[in-house]
Amino acid sequence: MRKVYIVNRSPHDFSDAERFGETVFLTEGSLNRYATNNMVRLFTEAMTNSKADDLIVLCSLNVMNAVACAVFASKHKCINLLLYKDGRYIERNHVL
Repeated sequence: MRKVYIVNRSPHDFSDAERFGETVFLTEGSLNRYATNNMVRLFTEAMTNSKADDLIVLCSLNVMNAVACAVFASKHKCINLLLYKDGRYIERNHVL
């Protein structure tokens, strides 16, 4: 089963993302936007068992999204995004 990596747990309703796979929250609560080394460590560990067809939900701080996507792309040479549009998620895939 695919995994859907959600950058940060927030009050947003992520239930529609569940139709794409098992949801996994990479972080929860506030993070220091300048602690990018910590983000790399957290996201690398959380995505250790990720597969190239897994997805990332963009949410929270822009820097966290950038780091999560960089970690995933470095590992898989692709990026698969779930973007929120009109109350539902849409999938976008890119080979890098």
